[in-house]
Amino acid sequence: MKRFKRIFLIVTDSLGVGELEDAAQYGDAGANTLKHLSFSKPSFKLPNLEKWGIGNITEVNNVPPQAQPLASFGKMKEKSVGKDTLTGHWELMGLKSTKPFPSFTENGFPKILIEQLEKETGHRFIGNIAASGTEIIKDWGEEHLRTGALILYTSADSVLQIAANDKVTPLEELYRVCAIARRITLNNPDWMVGRIIARPFIGDDRHNFARTAYRHDYAVKPFEKTVLDYLKAASHDVIAIGKINDIFDGEGITKTTKIKSNHQAMEIIIKTAQQHFDGLCFANLVDFDALYGHRRDAVGYATCLEEFDRQLGELTPLIGSEDLLMIVADHGNDPVHAGTDHTREHVPLLVYNPNRKGVDLGTRSCFADVGATIADNFQVKMPENGTSFLKEVELEEEKHEN
Repeated sequence: MKRFKRIFLIVTDSLGVGELEDAAQYGDAGANTLKHLSFSKPSFKLPNLEKWGIGNITEVNNVPPQAQPLASFGKMKEKSVGKDTLTGHWELMGLKSTKPFPSFTENGFPKILIEQLEKETGHRFIGNIAASGTEIIKDWGEEHLRTGALILYTSADSVLQIAANDKVTPLEELYRVCAIARRITLNNPDWMVGRIIARPFIGDDRHNFARTAYRHDYAVKPFEKTVLDYLKAASHDVIAIGKINDIFDGEGITKTTKIKSNHQAMEIIIKTAQQHFDGLCFANLVDFDALYGHRRDAVGYATCLEEFDRQLGELTPLIGSEDLLMIVADHGNDPVHAGTDHTREHVPLLVYNPNRKGVDLGTRSCFADVGATIADNFQVKMPENGTSFLKEVELEEEKHEN
């Protein structure tokens, strides 16, 4: 078998394609992120993904199924418990999580945790509610400027976020506080959120407050080695774009690049595709989730996906005969669903190589089939979870005449 030299894996963060069998247990019966966002915009079009066969996975407005799609297509079930970012990404790379990370959306963080945090950091905290990151600084930013108390909040995901204005709290101090919060929460399983996030912002009043690019995540390390570790150990490149490095806490990563938007992430992927490497380019496009899914902005989500489709048209010609490009997601976030939480859904699986005809990959039993396929291709240790679909998309051996 002739292996692929480069694999590109793009996570379209939160782009679910229909409820899982257990969705009702999570309050997510009827969720279908892609279908519902597509019908929010009558003019919705995805010309490149249409050719790839995304309309073969679920019903999509103005995107019909293809008899001969350019990419292999399917959808994947989540075997892990939960529907958060870390769980989804970790499963993509071979891990099955049996316990969800805790979230504190209803009543905020417990008083005893806040007291310990204040004692060990020397700071007072305000907020302690579930809120949008842009709204929380509007609502609490002026009090922060007046009192110096740091803004602590959460969201629908398993996160503890701390926001501070750089005029009041220098960046290094904010990072120090977040590192302490990470240590405290790691010492108590009931408090062990997936990520602590430093959220610096600038501005003089609620009318001009704005978050800066110096966000920093303090994630829980994966509880076992992932396919990324096996690739790195075998001297393959593992190029992380976006929040991938934070999600895996740097484990198994050989190079990382931060991003400010989906558009910039795609520009970096396109630039990476023009360079030589041997291994995996792993990217996350977070805007779908953070800017549109959680805010239940269906039209904004649809427009953002159309922009991704246009940039996919720029990337596709750079995918050579020895490359594989996979597009997946990590969970759903249906913009017409109640609340602001992620939704328990199947995720799409699109696998493209210019020299291979698209085939139906069916419904995969877990996200880890992606990691198993990558490990199989690069002949590194296979994860305990997942079944490789490499034989269904593999390169054909070149034929030589005698």
